[in-house]
Amino acid sequence: MSVSTIASDRSVCSPLPVLGRDVTVPLVTGGEVTYAALDYAASAPALQRVWDDVAAYAPYYGSVHRGAGYLSQLSTDLFENARGTVAEFLDCREDDQVVFTRSTTDSLNLLASVVPAGCEVFVFETEHHASLLPWRDAQVTYLDAPSTPRQAVETLERALAHRDPSRASGPALVCVTGASNVTGELWPVRELAATAHAHGARIVLDAAQLAPHHPVSVRDLDVDWVAFSGHKLYAPFGAGVLAGRADWLRDAEPYLAGGGASRKVTRRTDGGVDVEWHESAARHEAGSPNVIGAYAIASACKALTEAGFDTLVARERHLIRTVGEGLAEVPEVKVLSLFGDDSPRVGVISFVVEGWNSSHFAAALSAEYGIGVRDGLFCAHPLVRTLLGSDPQTQGECGAPEAAPGEKSLNAIRVSFGAGTPDEHVERFVRAVKELVSEGAKWNYRTEGGRCVPTV
Repeated sequence: MSVSTIASDRSVCSPLPVLGRDVTVPLVTGGEVTYAALDYAASAPALQRVWDDVAAYAPYYGSVHRGAGYLSQLSTDLFENARGTVAEFLDCREDDQVVFTRSTTDSLNLLASVVPAGCEVFVFETEHHASLLPWRDAQVTYLDAPSTPRQAVETLERALAHRDPSRASGPALVCVTGASNVTGELWPVRELAATAHAHGARIVLDAAQLAPHHPVSVRDLDVDWVAFSGHKLYAPFGAGVLAGRADWLRDAEPYLAGGGASRKVTRRTDGGVDVEWHESAARHEAGSPNVIGAYAIASACKALTEAGFDTLVARERHLIRTVGEGLAEVPEVKVLSLFGDDSPRVGVISFVVEGWNSSHFAAALSAEYGIGVRDGLFCAHPLVRTLLGSDPQTQGECGAPEAAPGEKSLNAIRVSFGAGTPDEHVERFVRAVKELVSEGAKWNYRTEGGRCVPTV
């Protein structure tokens, strides 16, 4: 049996079939309703196709790379084919490496561990914490939030042009998101890459929010590395990717020391050991790899490619328009944006509602309408605080999870959707927002364990 015959043929429909699409949840007001999962920016539901592929492979599960048995060899073939599929999905260069990790956070921490000594890192304060925080061993320059894509490029240009002369000839790295996990806005990645390279710097793209919604081409964007997570790309939890230039990865010590990363280990006469590390992606994949996670990512890459990003993007723009126009009809709603309301975005929209604490509003959407959104600061605290400014929200019946007693509430609501979202889910969301604003909640709520929950 070959890897190619594990999965059966399928037809692609729109929206793409996802797990949980028929799950019903109880409402505090009585009855049940089909759950509207509108928290894709945190974790998108797994595609049914991905789950079916994983289930078809499960009986053939085996440890990879060092087993002589049939199942081990099949699993090894599948794992390495998955690497090739991801490279094709990202349009990688021929000599790029694809390293399987646990997540975007893990990927960027891996890259942070291999940057050369003395490397300067430039990162906008608007980044998700996964790309804002890993650079502890480097000299980091945090760039102010831009108000336009052009200003983002100009800000980076100035920062790189004014590098410390004593360091200007040394290595430098720019880290930037492709699409904000807070506003959904698309960043000028190609222009930022050109600016970085013009000053001798490299650039890594956090594509966690971009890759599930738009095609990502390493060649076309001219980025040096791309990082993303399977669980945002319609695959199950537990796997991610770092793909890009091999030299820094090859020249650094392994991210983790252990089996798989080592090619040869010998004892020395003085009692120590000498280690020869792999120069391939295996150098940073010590231990038994997550074969199912890698295969699931590859399956998702194939499914999105076969569905066609032109079709997926067009449909998502329809959903964005539905939500945007609906929220615009509610004067009490303020949509958060860096670049302006008309800026291109993926299916991620954050907002606040005058007179409501965001945690209270999100809890009512869930308990009274069966709609799952997210509230808080979205692991991008500096950005959300910048967008919200110094104006506190009305406290309401429930406080924000991040607010200490007596602290003003600074948190927002985020609705996010994608390839598996039915029209009815976003239409129900818009209706619910309008009803809550005009009529108020039908239930009482309290703060429990830092969360706003319905009063029993």
